[in-house]
Amino acid sequence: MGFSPLVRLVLLSAAVALAACAAKSSPPDAGCQATLFGRPVAQTGLTAEQCAPSCDCGGQHWESPVWSQARLDALLAWTLDTPFTEVTVDPYASPVPARPDAVCAVVVTDLAARRYTLQDFASPDAARDAGAYLTHHGACGVCSTLADLRVYAADPDLGAPVRQCGIDTFSKGWAANVSCLEGLGFTRPCAQIWAWNTQHTRSKCLEPCLLLGGDPYHQADGGLNACLACDEKESGPHFKAVAGRTRRNTGIASAMCRPCSESAPVAHDYP
Repeated sequence: MGFSPLVRLVLLSAAVALAACAAKSSPPDAGCQATLFGRPVAQTGLTAEQCAPSCDCGGQHWESPVWSQARLDALLAWTLDTPFTEVTVDPYASPVPARPDAVCAVVVTDLAARRYTLQDFASPDAARDAGAYLTHHGACGVCSTLADLRVYAADPDLGAPVRQCGIDTFSKGWAANVSCLEGLGFTRPCAQIWAWNTQHTRSKCLEPCLLLGGDPYHQADGGLNACLACDEKESGPHFKAVAGRTRRNTGIASAMCRPCSESAPVAHDYP
């Protein structure tokens, strides 16, 4: 059944909101299991045999952390000493920001008061040797906070509520979308880069996303559908550079399944 132009545009807004920091799946590197890393839901389009929340890669076995409600809520007890600056200017209007080759870690500044800073380190070992706690691979960005980690970890299909924000605010503009995303628990700067990503993908991936409709996230071979693949190509580099945290570099198994070679383990063993 065909869609009217307005319905197609609403579907586009929904689809692109799902796609932040998605990557087109590719065959895993030698030494990694064929099963993709993730936690499939109905919309994923893959079975539990094709996608699972554990990896055997490079001689290492690891599993996505289990996030109980108590563990999620404990993240909200922490306060970042210096919040990130708001992303009020469209980052897609400039070249992709240069980012250091680093990992992002939590540095506790006051354990009793649950206060911390975020700092880049050369490696997980360097972070550990400094007494810091690895929170994700890749340099820190506006979504690296523990409050944003809680949002990322709480729902394996984070795209569903993000998609609803896109639908609900479609005719209201970027600022309304930011407010809706804040309502999901994102910090304001993190909500802003998600909203910029949606806006940019809408301008670059109109055709594949209009044709997407309600298709599963993945094709039968494990690759992403055309809309999400377009988002990764056109909007992914800026998003990852500004956001810092993604589900893949945070070790979170999500409804967007990835090769184990593209994912990385993180214990999230904060004190």
